[in-house]
Amino acid sequence: MKNIRNRREVLKNLALGTGALSLGVVGSAFATQQSSGKEEMDSSRLKGNINHSACRWCYNDIPLDEFARNSAEIGLKAIDLLKPSEWATVEKHGLTCSMATDNFANIEEGFNDPGNHEKLQSLYKPLIDKASDHGIKNVICFSGNRDGLDDKTGIENCAVGLTPLLKYAEEREVNLVMELLNSKVNHPDYQCDHTSWGVALCEKMGLANFKLLYDIYHMQIMEGDIIRTIQDNHQYINHYHTAGNPGRHEITDSQELYYPAIVKAILDTGFDGYLAQEFVPTYEDKMAALKEGVLICDV
Repeated sequence: MKNIRNRREVLKNLALGTGALSLGVVGSAFATQQSSGKEEMDSSRLKGNINHSACRWCYNDIPLDEFARNSAEIGLKAIDLLKPSEWATVEKHGLTCSMATDNFANIEEGFNDPGNHEKLQSLYKPLIDKASDHGIKNVICFSGNRDGLDDKTGIENCAVGLTPLLKYAEEREVNLVMELLNSKVNHPDYQCDHTSWGVALCEKMGLANFKLLYDIYHMQIMEGDIIRTIQDNHQYINHYHTAGNPGRHEITDSQELYYPAIVKAILDTGFDGYLAQEFVPTYEDKMAALKEGVLICDV
């Protein structure tokens, strides 16, 4: 109930042209949303600098067809982390899948274990083919948990397992994208838990179609210094996820990350990929929470 009351208070303040978020970039975005006195957003008012997306799993209780329709109406261009069976549903609403996945893609059992290589290679090839046929450029992958592996060995094992797949994916014009996740709160023992580890893997392979998914929430937990890290390593990143920290909820001023500045820094690197909202909504109206996140990042 507290978050619902806070939401109502924000909307009340915005309608009056006041409130803590009425200043600067965030305030301008919110004021745009409320200019007609309604809680609806005209997608044509988005600046067009960001390819907005959202992760499907955060809205699993909304039927995909409904979620895709509503997402298109508020200006999203894609939905993240969809399986092949779901792509046609979003495509009929003019959206695409910004990051492909399937049931076998497992955070804990990834490419750092040579025992997984043969199985993963056989499963990823059909997914790469399907993605290519649908014009989907990115397919997610994971390092897997350490299970006692040192960082150097984990990098070497990943490179061995991924390189044949990347050469295959290159022919199909598809990228494999490894997600950076925190091992402190959400994914204990995950190996690709620092930007430096992911960058070292990119440099080890030297293949243009292997990139990183920089999850801002996860990296804030592990290392902070978000903007500088993005500036220094943007050439290895082709996808971003958002969420508020702590809590992994809305990206408003209730948490410690200031997303307008972060997104501006991302754009300043020349980034033209997708920025996907991956926070877990707490508002009663989950689509309203998503609209709010889109506006905050629409710099």
